[in-house]
Amino acid sequence: MLLVFDIGNTQTVVGVFSGERLIANWRLATERRKTVDEYGMLIKNLFQDGNLAVAQVKAAVISSVVPPVTGLFEEMAVKYFAVKPLVIGPGIKTGLAFKYENPKEVGADRVVNAVAAIKLFGPPLIVVDFGTATTFCAIAPTGEYHGGAIAPGLGISSEALFQRTAKLPRVEIEKPKSIIGKNTIHAMQAGLFYGYLGLVEGIITRMKTEMNCNPRVVATGGLAGLMAENTKMIDQVEPHLTLHGLRFIYELNN
Repeated sequence: MLLVFDIGNTQTVVGVFSGERLIANWRLATERRKTVDEYGMLIKNLFQDGNLAVAQVKAAVISSVVPPVTGLFEEMAVKYFAVKPLVIGPGIKTGLAFKYENPKEVGADRVVNAVAAIKLFGPPLIVVDFGTATTFCAIAPTGEYHGGAIAPGLGISSEALFQRTAKLPRVEIEKPKSIIGKNTIHAMQAGLFYGYLGLVEGIITRMKTEMNCNPRVVATGGLAGLMAENTKMIDQVEPHLTLHGLRFIYELNN
């Protein structure tokens, strides 16, 4: 079995592959204060709950945008699963060609998503990942990574509205019944949801124009489903895009 970790700023997604099949996945809070042993016991317990044998893990691969946590997971994989993980970064084969000023600046999550999208759907593509930040990646018809855009995630926007105003409450992120809110909470939800939907549609529209082609738009991340239900701009939702990308890159390097 292959153990994969997608370490994000807010959440860490853990996946287990048996061959090409994703047989288990879990979402954990990314906590920098946790110890190697805390993460190790947590994931071992998840294995036990899923009737998976720790001893069957033969390899691991990590994608991380949180450097202080990367080392914790490296140590944990060695100590609790007896495998030295492959960490996505400079020097790792991805098969991805870049037209980017400095390819080393492209986050591991964006690289992994691009690799997976190309493998699963074929170029040209726009890959949208709804995470703590929302990233948009443009992949040319030739399969080259051209660049993209990074926007504050919807969760960040909602939290900023609560923290930077004196009287506005913290609200759940959901689609309101109407764009015209009849109370403060519904008005905030309308502004957040429809405002963010407009951001997504606007960036995709402008990217398509600049790419001068008609790319397939693939979305992943926590809010991908909600956004895709409310716009015709997203063609495909693949919730486990990053996990599959980690598997593809591991196979390429082994």
